[in-house]
Amino acid sequence: MLALLLALLVQTPATPSPSAPASDPASTADRRNVQVPDTDTHVVLGDFPSKAAWESHRARVKQQVLTAAGLDPLPERTPLHPQRFGKLQRDGYTVEKVLLETWPGFFLGGNLYVPTTPGTHPAVVSPHGHWNYGRLEHQPLASVPMRAANLAKRGHVVLIYDMVGYNDTIQVPHAFSGRRETLWAFGPLGLQLWNSLRVVDYVASLPEVDATRIGATGASGGGTQTFLLAAVDDRIAYAAPVNMVSAYMQGGSACENAPGLRLGISNLDIAAAFAPKPMLMTSATGDWTRRVPQEEFPAIRRIYELYGAGDRISTIQVDAPHNYNQATREAVYRFLDQQAFGRADEGKEVSAPIEKLGDMLALMGKPLPSHAVDYAGLFADWRRVTTAQAEATTDLAVLRRRLRHTLALPDEVTATRSSTGLISRGQGDRVASLWTPGRGRPLVVIHQEGSAAGSTLPEVSAARKAKRPVLVLQVFQTGAAVAERKRSHPHWLTFNVSDDQARIHDIVAALATLPAGTSAEVVATGHARYWAAVAVAATGADHTLAFDAGSLAADDQALDAGCFVPGLQRVGGMRTVVRLLASRS
Repeated sequence: MLALLLALLVQTPATPSPSAPASDPASTADRRNVQVPDTDTHVVLGDFPSKAAWESHRARVKQQVLTAAGLDPLPERTPLHPQRFGKLQRDGYTVEKVLLETWPGFFLGGNLYVPTTPGTHPAVVSPHGHWNYGRLEHQPLASVPMRAANLAKRGHVVLIYDMVGYNDTIQVPHAFSGRRETLWAFGPLGLQLWNSLRVVDYVASLPEVDATRIGATGASGGGTQTFLLAAVDDRIAYAAPVNMVSAYMQGGSACENAPGLRLGISNLDIAAAFAPKPMLMTSATGDWTRRVPQEEFPAIRRIYELYGAGDRISTIQVDAPHNYNQATREAVYRFLDQQAFGRADEGKEVSAPIEKLGDMLALMGKPLPSHAVDYAGLFADWRRVTTAQAEATTDLAVLRRRLRHTLALPDEVTATRSSTGLISRGQGDRVASLWTPGRGRPLVVIHQEGSAAGSTLPEVSAARKAKRPVLVLQVFQTGAAVAERKRSHPHWLTFNVSDDQARIHDIVAALATLPAGTSAEVVATGHARYWAAVAVAATGADHTLAFDAGSLAADDQALDAGCFVPGLQRVGGMRTVVRLLASRS
């Protein structure tokens, strides 16, 4: 690596020749080719010198979760039309079936446990993990109904509810994805997080519930859902994510891995975003949380200590495989009781009946309502609603911010360009270019085949003859910058930007190297016209395009082929880009 960096420093400066170097050492040095993290990459929570520094980062984390989930802006909270029925009377509590319409025509199933003691009660929302029987799993390593019954006997209202594709929530499969869905930020993580937000809406509205005391707990995939919900919903007062806050495994299911979710952040950042509210981190010796007491817990506690709240986070580890077993449940009972009631006891679990499936499933012998949608119908309505949201946004500064969040661009992009034309954002990105100094308005050129092809364009020859400054870019994975990049991991877009996204980053960085206030003329060909249009729209600067962005096809197929950026259609796609470009004139 040292030899490579030295070679970059001493390479011969570019000349106004239409030919690019035959090979580009920058392509192999570019971190985006050699650092391709995935779910099992070891991560470290960053150091934050002050509460202000952390809170700035926390705002980014929350925004990134919502953007990746396709929930920025949040959809309309349409009526839930709750159905609550099939009450069972038990010792100290009741159990009922619940069906909620979390999205028009989409239904979420669950069970509501309510203490029989009078008055209002604290509540616990409880997503399940990837157990075979979902919210009805009952076995030694995990029993969702047992924890709900025990919490209800201890005075908590509890709603256990489905992950998508489980039990009653059967209109879509649990794991679904596709390139078209990715363009629209439509996936199981976002749908589940939306369901969780609507569950809190419902629980907070119940007359039996004190809405200031709502906690959340779940294990495995339910643990992921717990800290995602806690990070974005201020109504969660305390949380106990079980066996999922790990520096060694970030979640193996599509419901935990939306594209763009963990670009530069991890589950540690998301869980820490809950600070300074009380949190119990549980772990097990037999899974990926085995090092929580030594590594993850101290790291997140340092964030709590920035608030002087180190005592509000605690941890416990059980000697067991991946679980939400009795020992873990009892630790959670103690924690939730302490937060809700200020009560401390041993938290011993007591026996409770495990109900028959027919007494728990909301759709047992009961059809879905006639207006229920299928997968295609839900996806179509998602596209309709989110398109309307983008088009209804009149504040173009807000629209531009959403576009930048979708692109994973920071609020400010700074970059340097060496005398050789090598452009860097200081993050390990390397963009080769051919730079010809001059006077007057700069010409910036992007060709989808790289700088060698771009140098042959007639606009370049004309600008050089006119002694204008010319910057011909070799953006990511084009021309001589094409290099091996691992894309085989099923969730690689959760941790890495797409190739087209990286190309847009490169153009934004290149424009940032021009003198402040400079208005460049941007020439692009083929698919590079999309990259250039999106980049210029995202900057908000007064650069002009030498082509009509409005003439570019804006449908899903065109963006899949030419500008594949997760969530781009969710934020309005090329319609938003054209609106932002027009607003500068």
